[in-house]
Amino acid sequence: MPSTVSQAQTVRRTSADEDLAFAGVVRLGELLGAGQVTPRELAEFYLARVERLNPMLRAFISVRAERALIEADAALKRLQDGERGPLLGMPVAVKDNVDVSGEVTTHGSGGNPARATADSEVVERLRAAGAVILGKTALCELAAYGHFTSSAGHGVTRNPWNLDRSPGGSSGGSAAAVSAGMVPVALGSDGGGSIRIPSAFCGLFGLKPQRGRASLAPHEDHWYGCTVLGGLGRTVLDVATFDDAISGTPSSKSAQGSSLAGAARREPQRLRIAVSVKPAIPGVKPSPESLAAVERITVLLQSLGHAVETHELAHPQLLTTFTPRWAAGVRDDAVAHGSNLERRTRHMATVGRWLSGRALRRSIERESAVARRLNAVFDQYDLVMTPVTAAPPPSADISSGAGALRSFNQGSPYVCYTPTWNYVGQPAAAIPSGFDLDGLPGAIQLAGPPNSEATIVSVAAQIEAAAPWRQERPASVTSIH
Repeated sequence: MPSTVSQAQTVRRTSADEDLAFAGVVRLGELLGAGQVTPRELAEFYLARVERLNPMLRAFISVRAERALIEADAALKRLQDGERGPLLGMPVAVKDNVDVSGEVTTHGSGGNPARATADSEVVERLRAAGAVILGKTALCELAAYGHFTSSAGHGVTRNPWNLDRSPGGSSGGSAAAVSAGMVPVALGSDGGGSIRIPSAFCGLFGLKPQRGRASLAPHEDHWYGCTVLGGLGRTVLDVATFDDAISGTPSSKSAQGSSLAGAARREPQRLRIAVSVKPAIPGVKPSPESLAAVERITVLLQSLGHAVETHELAHPQLLTTFTPRWAAGVRDDAVAHGSNLERRTRHMATVGRWLSGRALRRSIERESAVARRLNAVFDQYDLVMTPVTAAPPPSADISSGAGALRSFNQGSPYVCYTPTWNYVGQPAAAIPSGFDLDGLPGAIQLAGPPNSEATIVSVAAQIEAAAPWRQERPASVTSIH
């Protein structure tokens, strides 16, 4: 299936440096294991790219160059001692709402100067796997929005495919860093679409795993069950490998009995897939680009032997189900981390305080009933396909200077398909679907019943193999030397 991306937007490079930058986790792991590159050489290479590209993209909030090189040397010692592992010596980035010992966790705000005294559990798992943490990536304040990544303290993060466009939010810094080849994989969080939306806007694969799959410790919960942690990467296997490493399940196994990396290497069975394009927010209509992305993948899946049919979902009403959890969660974060917050965030925290009583209790009480109604689709189908967003990436500064209400309303076309799955806690993924006529990445969302990550990953890998758009690289970064 040919891409429609124009030569002006995308450039293929064959230089050794560009090939290394975009090699991905699996290939870099092979090079490290074979001794063809050392962890220090790899860390220095990516740090040099960060130094060159980050002033333009503002993907990283902080870079820990000295500590990263120390970690790289420790990884080399483990390799020399005969240890092997897919992330041993691998440069990674961590979204700056996750604690890394010795680093400030800003949560996108300028009001928290204290350095973390301990790693979060997912960072402990990354260290145990031998990953080298290059730095912390940008997010909008308190991860509150899905359509942009900017803050008063850090500025505007930009999309490598078009610097005037947003990389999405709130894991926009992680997405921009991976898409630009500044790091092979990065950790994100997803409380309403914040892994899937940036992945879709930046041409990456991003999986929102099942609730509880990766530990949120030292926190027991975040946003009342909505938030999960996971990786963003250029390939399905890269993300599956990363998510296996941070998984909280025994031996990195999913509930279906196999690692996600194993699922990415398996051909799926013939599946029944429902297509639903009706947004969950009234008044929002999917754009031609969003519908075209779904149509492209529908044709592709049918050519691969899957049965694909239209079947509109029984979406919950987000204003009464998801919104109270999101707003109350923002309010909780504002209380925990908030000094010197942006005015927009303070006002949204006030809304969260209003919704923290009966509306929140009702949201929690209704989850099981809503899940039963939503999951009736899986009596007939194995997976559901939707757009990820109803519109292409907006301007990078879409919400600069906007208040809470305006920012909330601006987000409607971008968070009208994703929060449903956060509310019920079930897995969903953004999968690249080619490019639109402006050269911007497109994507579709695949979602499934509880504990269906392995099925989603297997189909996503099949799509990727049949139409390998990941070979394309953004011209904004490949043209800079």
